[in-house]
Amino acid sequence: MLERLFFLSRQGTSVKTEVIAGLTTFVTMVYIVFVNPAMLSEAGMDLGAAFVATCIAAAIGCFIMGFWANYPLALAPGMGLNAFFTYGVVLGMGHSWQSALGAVFLSGCIFLLLSLFKVREWVIQAIPVVLKQAIATGIGAFLALIALKNAGIIVASPATLVQLGDITSAGPLLAIFSFFIIAALMFRDFKSAVLLSIFIVTVCAWGLGLVEYHGIVSVPPSIMPTVMQLDIAAALELSMLSVVFAFLFVDLFDTSGTLVAVTQKAGLADEKGHMPRLGRALSADSTATIAGSMLGTSTTTSYIESVSGVSVGGKTGLTAVVVGICFLLMMFFAPLAQMVPAYATAGAILYVAVLMLQNLKFVNWDDMSDAIPVSVVLLMTPLTFSIAHGIALGFIAYTAVKVLCNKREEVSISVWVLTVLFIVKFAFS
Repeated sequence: MLERLFFLSRQGTSVKTEVIAGLTTFVTMVYIVFVNPAMLSEAGMDLGAAFVATCIAAAIGCFIMGFWANYPLALAPGMGLNAFFTYGVVLGMGHSWQSALGAVFLSGCIFLLLSLFKVREWVIQAIPVVLKQAIATGIGAFLALIALKNAGIIVASPATLVQLGDITSAGPLLAIFSFFIIAALMFRDFKSAVLLSIFIVTVCAWGLGLVEYHGIVSVPPSIMPTVMQLDIAAALELSMLSVVFAFLFVDLFDTSGTLVAVTQKAGLADEKGHMPRLGRALSADSTATIAGSMLGTSTTTSYIESVSGVSVGGKTGLTAVVVGICFLLMMFFAPLAQMVPAYATAGAILYVAVLMLQNLKFVNWDDMSDAIPVSVVLLMTPLTFSIAHGIALGFIAYTAVKVLCNKREEVSISVWVLTVLFIVKFAFS
């Protein structure tokens, strides 16, 4: 049955490999079931209900991506978008969380229409191969920054923006230890190295008294305080128009960049960078966003942590389905999951960043018209802390440099259109 659904042998994988990949992806992104509800609760939403909504919305997205699109791409409510939901829309603009959920719902509907009419597919296929390589490496640098921040290896500085943290403390040392465990085990072709490293570091942290044991199983909280509480009428007001399009725009390019990076790493794209079943993959996050807004959570999007599962062999939708099952089970195993500290997954995320940075070897560094836009994406994605901004600046740089280097024929009409849209976005945002 699994062979018929996911074509495992055709992709050169097995059930065991896909399950390990799914578990690996899940462990690297499970933090969202704690971070997202905590952030939404600051907007006035019920913490327990938001926790359950997060788990169910993530599961819905993963199941659609796995069964319908057959991609090893996991979904969950997105970081950054939840911050915009709480601090931008609710606390900043003064809108209710119900109307913010309505805006998420509308953005998901527009997103789905763009997917059905292949506008999103056109956007992704329009990205030149060199920019696809740049996006993958830019996201790799972005992941490295997140990993180092979560580990406490780099910290904020009022004078220099960032500086070296206290690397002699337990958290950074355990994160470094985790990274070296993965490197050593991967060298020996141990496919579950990432998952094992997270387990080892968590056990070490528990032994050192850094994390507390809260039990294993608990009854899921009620979802009723948030389910179907969205206010679509309020979201249709003129003052909410910019909010709807902000949700739409960020999700569009975050998801597009993630999808490009994961498929490049998994070897699922052809030699021209085109991806099969792209329309189905693009429908998954928009459908999950609509469902999530009805349940009571912010925008659901594709997770770049999916690359961690791909790095250990995940190639089919079975990986995403395993992640979805884990999210549903997480509703009952919340106390156990709370034991996994951020620095336990930091080593895994940093290792994935190293793998993604390998795409730099495909760049023709002797051609400045390729090297410059790649460098812009590579630097600006982590420094702006936004995949969407990194992609936008990369498109602008690509078009400008190609024109100035008398290579206008390499700039397609679709790239011109997207470049103009990005310039307009920066000019009026």
